[in-house]
Amino acid sequence: MSSSPFQMHGTGPAAAGTIDDLLALRQDKDLIRLVFCGSVDDGKSSLLGRLLVETRSVFDDQIAESEKTFGRTGGGEQLIDWSFLLDGLESEREQRITVDVAYRRFESDRRIFIAADAPGHEKYVRNMASAASLADVAVILVDARKGILVQTRRHAYIASMMGCRHAILAVNKMDSVDFAQNVFESIGKRFIDLSKLLEFENTQAIPLSALTGENIIDATEAMPWYSGPALLELLERVQLDSRQSAAVFRLPVQYAGHPIPEFRGVCGTVASGRVERNMRIRVYPSGEQAEVARILDPSGEAFEAREGRSVTLEFAGDVDAGRGDLLACDETTPDVADQFAAHILWMDTSAMLPERNYILRFAAASANAQITDLVHIVDMESLKGLAAKKLEFNEVGYCKVALDRALPFDPYKVNRTTGAFLLIDRFTNATVGAGTILFALRRATNVFWQTMVVDKGARARLKGQHQRILWFTGLSGSGKSTIANLVEQKLHAEGIHTYVLDGDNLRHGLNRDLGFTDQDRVENVRRVAHVANLMVDAGLVVLVALISPFRSERQMARELAEDNEFIEVFVDTPMAVCEQRDTKGLYRRARDGELVNFTGLDSPYEAPIAPEIVLNGAEADPETLADQVIAYLHSALPRTA
Repeated sequence: MSSSPFQMHGTGPAAAGTIDDLLALRQDKDLIRLVFCGSVDDGKSSLLGRLLVETRSVFDDQIAESEKTFGRTGGGEQLIDWSFLLDGLESEREQRITVDVAYRRFESDRRIFIAADAPGHEKYVRNMASAASLADVAVILVDARKGILVQTRRHAYIASMMGCRHAILAVNKMDSVDFAQNVFESIGKRFIDLSKLLEFENTQAIPLSALTGENIIDATEAMPWYSGPALLELLERVQLDSRQSAAVFRLPVQYAGHPIPEFRGVCGTVASGRVERNMRIRVYPSGEQAEVARILDPSGEAFEAREGRSVTLEFAGDVDAGRGDLLACDETTPDVADQFAAHILWMDTSAMLPERNYILRFAAASANAQITDLVHIVDMESLKGLAAKKLEFNEVGYCKVALDRALPFDPYKVNRTTGAFLLIDRFTNATVGAGTILFALRRATNVFWQTMVVDKGARARLKGQHQRILWFTGLSGSGKSTIANLVEQKLHAEGIHTYVLDGDNLRHGLNRDLGFTDQDRVENVRRVAHVANLMVDAGLVVLVALISPFRSERQMARELAEDNEFIEVFVDTPMAVCEQRDTKGLYRRARDGELVNFTGLDSPYEAPIAPEIVLNGAEADPETLADQVIAYLHSALPRTA
């Protein structure tokens, strides 16, 4: 079973590594992967539990004990809700909310099934997406009494987005509506209409009852109007993705090393296709060609390795390959670009802000990334695109993404491993989003950096100075602009070439189109950071006086500069003192409700963690504080370039 990039941070199946063993034991049976999803209490666990019982995938003594403990009489026969087989502890069953994905194995005469019971609560859509990224078939449950809900549509969309090619709508609890044909047909028609907007190869609706067992294993007599197959028969009929047999070789390199002098190899899991001894491959992003000399797997030396196999490859000759590289067969090439379009499922309660820096993680590689454009979000009612400025929790957006370096990838339709990525918060290390790549953007391959002969070092030497950015941050009224102005005067008197980028001044021109929402503040800092970097390239000492409330954007500004070029100056002035100095009356207006998104009141300010300079704005006058900055520059930095 191939792994998925979405399985990071503890969201994957604990037993994923056992799939190869299952296949080795039962070569006569296909393996098919399922995800059971739906809203809370639609009966996912009950249905999967009954499948386990009916296919004899649990011990007989466990079934017998359960019949005594959980059995109840209904309609003249004993009825058991088998959900307890998956829902875990009694306390969890009482809450009726399952937070983790439960993976179970069962088999029929023809197939082995690995089934994921995904949590139905909206809070845990990320877990459902993780399970769907590995699945061939999505079994989407609805309660016959409730019909198609927003969560049903969301799960269907995400299952399609994550690569499930087949969808089965299981209309459960038909016994609660007296097995009414019109109820099922109405729900089924709505789902078929919905599926036409998605990318499933096949969809089918089936009426059933997980509690009574109707239409689970065999056709039911309770619904003579339904002539289709029972659920297990339908699962046995599903044709596995025909693209798997034609998949080209891809292997993301997880590790490279040479434990002994005469051996050097790279390690990873085959994401798709097959690799064999003496095969010609290429290493991306460099494009270097190589020949596979040996293949080592857990059982020893092998002639070939197929999808899902963990291997070590030794090349014939010296090959520059390391962690984060992608190995591909010689005749097919992945995209190598620093910009692409993608669908992103947002998983964090804090909204995604365009232009904010995140860590983007592929199967093995990672890079700094920005969502440069949120083209639209997907309305889960109509599945159409809606204009939006940010991506909220559980929303899916069509986005354009920019990386800080070119990396190899495939469109997700082509390869579910090399076309998927996670977005990680730079400070909390939390997984905040999952994405599927649609295509590389053309501007990523036809725009190149033009190298100039005269560089910033030459420009700075002509001025007899070192180029620097002094980034003053703090609350409104803390004294940033006043101190920066005084520092510039003192540097100017020393013959230093400087320029001040003041936040208020820039909003009269460069940033006049921006407001004060979080996303506008992110864009405000991004623009200023790039302008400051251009001025540093001109050999200047640039003083930036900007509230810049978020650590992420200040870190982005720092990373644009080279080592020792960026100096963060935190003007640490308490809010009470800032309000006393507020000659513009901004704090008063904000407290009166006339100004919204005011930093420190209804919009957060994230103080620096490790600034180079901290100025106590409440205990010293601006002149003294400016002298402290000058003293730091004289002690820490040489005068001339």
